[in-house]
Amino acid sequence: MERGSEGGSDGLHTPPRSAVRRRFDQFAAEVAKFGAVGTAGLLVNLLVFNLVRTTTDLPVVRASVTATVVAICSNYVGFRYFTYRDRDKSGRTKELTLFLLFSAVGLVIENGVLYAATYGFGLDSPLQSNVFKFVGIGVATLFRFWSYRTWVFRTLPAREAVASAESFLEEAPLAEGRKIPEGRTQRQRVG
Repeated sequence: MERGSEGGSDGLHTPPRSAVRRRFDQFAAEVAKFGAVGTAGLLVNLLVFNLVRTTTDLPVVRASVTATVVAICSNYVGFRYFTYRDRDKSGRTKELTLFLLFSAVGLVIENGVLYAATYGFGLDSPLQSNVFKFVGIGVATLFRFWSYRTWVFRTLPAREAVASAESFLEEAPLAEGRKIPEGRTQRQRVG
């Protein structure tokens, strides 16, 4: 049997496996881009953290918060113009507000881990601080990935899906078995 003709298919529908594969490939590409921006943000975060910690008298968690804020600013640019450049750009004020809100939650998660290690367990050496800063970033990254892709950088509807749905509606037979007149959509005919 030819591909697409299995199970009574007329060959017009994409087999489920290839649609799943396409979605997986898109998700993998998104994760890779998110990881690239995140890695740059991680380096910025750790560099600023260690620079502030060694050159100022700020306590560990305040130095970490300062570094996190700098990394958040650099990450927004990377996410907007690299990772999610193909996403909806219509509501930049709302996007930035949501980005800052979810970044602030990530900041609390990230620095909460460092705070617990430093003040709860007394683990305050430079190596220990960097390890717990890194662990906090990892935990916060999982939250940020989910929230950014779900709420901040929203997807646009796929053009193929919209075109396919429109052509399906125009060609679909009506309940009485009649076709929609040429030049009219089912919504126009029914409504």
